[in-house]
Amino acid sequence: MSTAEAMRPHLDRLQTRAFMVGVIGVAALGAGLVSNSEQFYRSYLMGFVYWMGVALGSLGLLMLHHMVGGNWGVAIRRGLEAGTRTLPLMVLLAIPVFLGAHSLYEWTHADVVENDPVLRHKSLYLNMTGFTLRAVFYFLIWFGLSTLLNRYSKAQESEGYWAVRPRLQRVSAPGLILHCLTVTFFAVDFVMSVEPHWFSTIYGAIFIAGQVLSTFAFMVVLMRSLTLREPMKNAVSAQTFHDLGNLMFAFNMFWAYVSFSQLLIIWSANFPEETIWYLKRTKGGWEYVGLSLFVFHFSLIFLLLLIRKFKRQPAILSKIAVWVILMRLVDLFWIIQPAFSHGSQGGVPAPQFHVHWLDIVAPVAIGGLWVAFFAFQLKKRPLDPLPLA
Repeated sequence: MSTAEAMRPHLDRLQTRAFMVGVIGVAALGAGLVSNSEQFYRSYLMGFVYWMGVALGSLGLLMLHHMVGGNWGVAIRRGLEAGTRTLPLMVLLAIPVFLGAHSLYEWTHADVVENDPVLRHKSLYLNMTGFTLRAVFYFLIWFGLSTLLNRYSKAQESEGYWAVRPRLQRVSAPGLILHCLTVTFFAVDFVMSVEPHWFSTIYGAIFIAGQVLSTFAFMVVLMRSLTLREPMKNAVSAQTFHDLGNLMFAFNMFWAYVSFSQLLIIWSANFPEETIWYLKRTKGGWEYVGLSLFVFHFSLIFLLLLIRKFKRQPAILSKIAVWVILMRLVDLFWIIQPAFSHGSQGGVPAPQFHVHWLDIVAPVAIGGLWVAFFAFQLKKRPLDPLPLA
């Protein structure tokens, strides 16, 4: 019996439960859309961007593994491949963002653009036609890379690992460059343009770091779940979990580095058109969310993942990974939601902190659908690491 067949009951349960969560969540989102459509779209954007990030992080890590190798990638490779195959679902889940663009993006309002010289200057780029065409282009690039990587990976089962690896590397080398560029523009289009007057050249790196960190955390939780059952119990060694913990540690550091670099550069330059982004997020209660990111996202995870024993025990590492997933959502919440809040203190923008129930339901609903489709894709291929012979 193959590993895919042996693990099918577990994956079937995961798929069913996740789908039920997704369906219930979608029903709640429907109620939210009827009662408060603007808040629905704002919360939906956050949930969509998060799970899109896990799909894109899977694609980036898969190509990175094909380029550099390593047992860490062998262990999670099937999970990464299944993650890339969720992109068709993400196309469907992107539709509400386009339908709600008028509620999300100031630059979609012709009257506002007409009376704003900055938006008029940016209108050649920030318009719905360009926004839609660029999104189609991004998804075509990601689909193309995912299709080739999965096709060649399947060929390895019959032709052998080393025979096909050069083809995977020929796709992955330029693919990593395309991936970084398209993810950067995706972050600019879907998130940064919520505040079209503001700009940051390091924004894409922050999102790439966060997506990779989210993906590593998700894969650790997945591998812990799979290795609790036969025949996967001995498929992943303590050293491999240790390696995954080290990589989470590294990308948590990288996320903190690029995030602080953005803050340091903007704050030291002290240009009003740049500092306003941080002013919104350090007033009205939002400063406590930012402080929690420093304490619980960077510092706590940094300290926990310094401990070798924690990284070699899957039960402990998976709990840390769940915490990483939660803090990644808090980070996106802090990035996106203050843009839609209003208020001021002494003439300085100070949106008041608030959490709407849709901010919780949207990521859960989208996540339920994503995990269900992910489990469906995971069942299609053998789960044990591909032999290197």
